Amino acid sequence: MAETDNNDLLNMDLASGRVVIRLRPDLAPLAAERLRTLSAEGFYDNTPFHRVISGFMAQGGDPTGTGTGGSKLPDLKAEFTRAAKFERGTIGMARTMDPNSANSQFFIMFEPSPHLDGQYTIVGDVTEGMELVDKIKRGSGGGGVVQDPDRIIKMRPASAAA
Repeated sequence: MAETDNNDLLNMDLASGRVVIRLRPDLAPLAAERLRTLSAEGFYDNTPFHRVISGFMAQGGDPTGTGTGGSKLPDLKAEFTRAAKFERGTIGMARTMDPNSANSQFFIMFEPSPHLDGQYTIVGDVTEGMELVDKIKRGSGGGGVVQDPDRIIKMRPASAAA
């Protein structure tokens, strides 16, 4: 892959440090633009990782913290691909059973999950700080709902001032 454009990098600050996310507009131009736009607006600041399942993923991006919230922008059309796989550090767009319902929520994979390949939009990957993602507080039960969840302190495009 060609060198990453600075416009395709997001800095996600957690209490434990900075995670750098590389957006993949080559795979999902609509979803990449959505995360870039919402990050620039400060939408993700102080949002929780409301669903975190050990050995699977950490999900955030819902300002309500319930798993049912999103931005005021319209839902996105699915951008599924088999060209990329859900590996450790992959960022996917969360959605309902409707494939065209992704909005603001995303998830970060702890481990490979091939059953998601071609079923969810891959929007990027973690390039720095995956060890910090590994420290995000896990939820309990099968649904992984987190009581007193860890939060995104601040998330901005890397091209913006730090």
